Amino acid sequence: MNLNDKEKNQILELIKNNQKLPKEYIYKLFEEDEDVFLFWNGRKEEVTNVSLPFHSIEHIDEPRQEKNDDSELFSTDGRGRQIKGWTNKLIWGDNKLILSSLVNGPLRKEIENQGGLKLIYIDPPFAVGSDFGFNIELNGENIEKKQNVIEEIAYRDTWGRGISSYLNMMYERLKLMHNLLAEDGSIYLHCDWRVGYYLRFLLDDVFGSNQFVNEIAWCTTGASRVEKNYPRKHDTILYYSKSPKYTFNKDTIRIPYAEGSIDRANRNVIATGGMNFDSIELNADGKVPEDFWLDIQRAARYPGENVGYPTQKSEKLLERIIKASSNEGDLIADFFCGSGTTAAVAEKLGRKWITADLGRFAIHTTRKRLINVQRELKNTGKDFRAFEVLNLGKYERQFFMDDLSNGELKTKEEIYKNLILEAYKANKIENHINIHGQKNNRFIHIGPLDVPVTQTRIEDIFEECKSNLYTQIDVLGFEFEMGLTPQYIQELSEKGVAISLKYIPKDVFDKRAIVKGQVKFFDVAYLDAKVNIQDKSIDIDLINFVTNYTQDDLEVIEETLKKSSSKIIIDSGKIIKVSKDKNEIITRETLTNNWSDWVDYWAIDFDYLSKKEIVKIKNENGEIEEKWTGNYLFENEWQSFRTKKHPAIEYKSIQHTYPKAGEYKIMVKVVDILGIDTSKIIKITIV
Repeated sequence: MNLNDKEKNQILELIKNNQKLPKEYIYKLFEEDEDVFLFWNGRKEEVTNVSLPFHSIEHIDEPRQEKNDDSELFSTDGRGRQIKGWTNKLIWGDNKLILSSLVNGPLRKEIENQGGLKLIYIDPPFAVGSDFGFNIELNGENIEKKQNVIEEIAYRDTWGRGISSYLNMMYERLKLMHNLLAEDGSIYLHCDWRVGYYLRFLLDDVFGSNQFVNEIAWCTTGASRVEKNYPRKHDTILYYSKSPKYTFNKDTIRIPYAEGSIDRANRNVIATGGMNFDSIELNADGKVPEDFWLDIQRAARYPGENVGYPTQKSEKLLERIIKASSNEGDLIADFFCGSGTTAAVAEKLGRKWITADLGRFAIHTTRKRLINVQRELKNTGKDFRAFEVLNLGKYERQFFMDDLSNGELKTKEEIYKNLILEAYKANKIENHINIHGQKNNRFIHIGPLDVPVTQTRIEDIFEECKSNLYTQIDVLGFEFEMGLTPQYIQELSEKGVAISLKYIPKDVFDKRAIVKGQVKFFDVAYLDAKVNIQDKSIDIDLINFVTNYTQDDLEVIEETLKKSSSKIIIDSGKIIKVSKDKNEIITRETLTNNWSDWVDYWAIDFDYLSKKEIVKIKNENGEIEEKWTGNYLFENEWQSFRTKKHPAIEYKSIQHTYPKAGEYKIMVKVVDILGIDTSKIIKITIV
């Protein structure tokens, strides 16, 4: 350590006074560790080390026409649906917690049983604005769906302190990915000029500079405005391996030689005095692409491929990467999945996949896209795997609460209720059993952290309100039992207690959002469906959908709107175009004219109780145990949805025939144009 006594004393004084060390002292302290040390403000070596169980909230599998007991890929049941073998994973949530749970949890063994994770492709944010907002097209107008608070917080955590916070975010995730990657695996990281050189340093640090394979320039064409710069026409793809042993299938990605290449090669042979022509690699199938790719364009340039997602990459790009660096049957992953291009191409090329994203709209877009891929493969007689939609559910909420209550003297239950009341801007009240707070003239009940608000709980709330002569109460919950229909709530209102059900958003777990008053609770949406029974067969009509989702403050928008301009907002379940003319006269035009305008996707499980939801949990001894959550898995047996290419939707399902008489529960799920799920259970009797 090259420090004199004076410098050592100065450093000690600065540390005692809790002051920052000058950079030159930091460099001297670490100068003997490495020739080049990568340092930024806030760098931490430790990574998240939690293992949270994954909830399987939906299982999607297009029934195969050829039913079999066993194939090379998996087993199927009598309906042609997969029952054994690897199921692909689409995971919604924070990829830091997802990666940590994959690294440390039971799924790690499943991944290793598949031969390990052979390839990771990621396309992380580039610092180009909101990462999670998106536009919806409705009746000829574009509506902006703003990022919700949890997404906005993720964005602030990524860019709040500039490049240092971005490096913190990426460094931890890259270390987790490196841990998860098979020894013979590789990673492709897609970036642009804004962050490319920073990420190259990070990858050198995590993987080792000797594991750098190449830097690929993905070049695109098209018109550009030229002012005081050369047009920016390429992104960068950084390619690293985990070890010197990695897959590179050069013959699967060959492209045609440029016109005249063979003639030029012949001339080179003559110019070099008769070099052996065989030593020049001229393959009948073409050449291996150089590290500048000129022959692949953006997704929007390929007809029918664009799904309307802002950061979508073309399938041809992922096809080249996946073919080059994995083999059929290999497992690959994308932890910033966006529109799901990696998963779509992987499925078409016979690879297994795991893909994840924090954005609800990204998960919904990917789900629709993968259903279409299943349909395409089925129509052409090709194999495909089932996939499941996963999240960390109540375990993620428990993790957030454990983090918030660390060091607190109050019980976790007290901390939880105080947190929700503060977010809801309500006051705490004592000496009640089921009533926890009050906001203006309405009382508040806070539902449990881990389980849905049930009908029994609602009845207990109702009785306590009646005995205290309370006539209005808001019931807040993360989840609600399916039987809490508008009709049931209306009946309680007619008996003297007006009950309003509202979702608690995950945003409450960030104190910054609470302090700034950004947390929005929104009313539970409802759907209505009609079951038509004939003998042992049924079909279902979707007949109504009600949402009260609010994104904007209508009055504030009208006050701040400029003359001769307009803005489209979402308020109380309506999408409204607000306009102000040159005389400052305001008009409102409702764009959602019918309940069906809100429906983007709906799906049916005709026998909801047929499959229990089982989660795998590590016990205290590190052994893996299977545990029933008390819930059932939504088997997505039929669905209809909008796409950019086919915007129409069907509101009557196919006919489904039950094998025998009995009592059944059907679950109907609607996903609205904002990507928010609403479900309903319908009981039927088949005679």
